[in-house]
Amino acid sequence: MQFNHTPVLLDEVLEMLKPHPGEIMVDGTLGGAGHAIEIIKSVIPGGRLIGIDRDTNALEAAEKRLKDFEGNFVLLHDNFVHIKDILSRLDISGIDGMLLDLGVSSHQLDTADRGFTYKVDVPLDMRMDPTQSFSAWNVVNEYSVRELTRVIREYGEERWASRIAKFIVDSRPVDTTGELVDIIKAAIPASARRTGGHPAKRTFQAIRIEVNDELGILKQAITDAVDVLNPGGRLCIITFHSLEDRLVKQTFRMLKNPCTCSPQAPICTCGKKPVVNLINKKPITSTQEELNLNPRSHSAKLRGCQKLHKI
Repeated sequence: MQFNHTPVLLDEVLEMLKPHPGEIMVDGTLGGAGHAIEIIKSVIPGGRLIGIDRDTNALEAAEKRLKDFEGNFVLLHDNFVHIKDILSRLDISGIDGMLLDLGVSSHQLDTADRGFTYKVDVPLDMRMDPTQSFSAWNVVNEYSVRELTRVIREYGEERWASRIAKFIVDSRPVDTTGELVDIIKAAIPASARRTGGHPAKRTFQAIRIEVNDELGILKQAITDAVDVLNPGGRLCIITFHSLEDRLVKQTFRMLKNPCTCSPQAPICTCGKKPVVNLINKKPITSTQEELNLNPRSHSAKLRGCQKLHKI
């Protein structure tokens, strides 16, 4: 299957990231290189793009798409949370910008046998990195009712989490997405299924986040990314659900105002100084024109921060 990737908020990302010739940029969620190809055009001559992705299929597709820019990029099968180690291996001391486009890609959703979608009946999977052993099957079939309830409630914000968890455990083994959808539908009362979209959407999101540790790695990844930015460098992050956006917002605010002193204290004594400025206080969302062309962009939110020149 061809790796189709429609980059979300492309113009807005380029305006926020402001790539220039000679700069080193990182795309930590490379996908099909939809953002990366435009970034690399802006940093040549003399610049370099570092593309990172957990999905080997994405890396293969990106390499083909970027073939005309050979020598100006390096692609790595890795996780953006390892950015410090990645740069150390490449002997790079600092970067000028980094993009994170979070969540599952359109290609992963559209490739049915990856098990991300609740619209077809395929084996449970949901691994962004197909080389890892832990999958949705392990979560669904090995977690206790309590563990499943926590995952579905925290990561899916699902009001029927405990009931869904009990129905799943009582129905084991559960091997396919279709079986899981039927269990979720049975667990949610009919009156509640009439509103709020597909009844399995929240639970599938929650299991996907758990399988790929999407939220667990994000705060540390943001902090480490800012650490490796050169003064004036920019970090841009696109999120697709409220949990991600809230975490990005809170982490950016902490980096902007890390002081832990009491608000009543006459002077700061903790010694923690601001590390970044916020590029935008409110998230940037898709225009109506983009929504018409790419409906999956409807929940996308873009936030950015810029590392201070003096810390």
